[in-house]
Amino acid sequence: MILRRIARPMLGATFVFGGINALRYCEQHAQAAEPLLDRTLRKQSEKLPEGTPTDAESLIRIDAAVKIVAGTALALGAFPRVSAALLIGSLVPTTAAGHPFWEQEDSAARQQELAHFLKNAGLAGGLLLAVVDTEGKPSVGWRARQTVRATSQQVSGAGRTAADGVRAAGDSARSAGAN
Repeated sequence: MILRRIARPMLGATFVFGGINALRYCEQHAQAAEPLLDRTLRKQSEKLPEGTPTDAESLIRIDAAVKIVAGTALALGAFPRVSAALLIGSLVPTTAAGHPFWEQEDSAARQQELAHFLKNAGLAGGLLLAVVDTEGKPSVGWRARQTVRATSQQVSGAGRTAADGVRAAGDSARSAGAN
């Protein structure tokens, strides 16, 4: 459908641009991420596998790479459902770290952050639609249910056939015994 060919690049471009921007201004993004990392990841750092990065700059670079690669893949229509899911996974912490409107005391700053937060929520909604878009093809869940249904009917039919065979053999044995 032509709509997908237009919408996917529009949606993906936002993330490619954001990923490039995060790499260009890594230190500023890292400073914005520090409070969220302190409240979340660093509290659980002892439970993480050894070598897992917990410093803000490394995490920003990883996030930027995900945005660039998945955004490009979504824009090109390569693995669009997986790409969209990866982008949602990237968007949630980015939004929480970058636009904490609930922490703003100044009304104007709060409104600005809320606008960005809601914009990102809208992007997440678009990505959710991309995640579930099967392009008109049956989903994996539908195909699995159809397979179960067909197998169930075959097993049920085989059971009836076997029962009919046993009944026929019993009737044959009875009629042979009567002779």
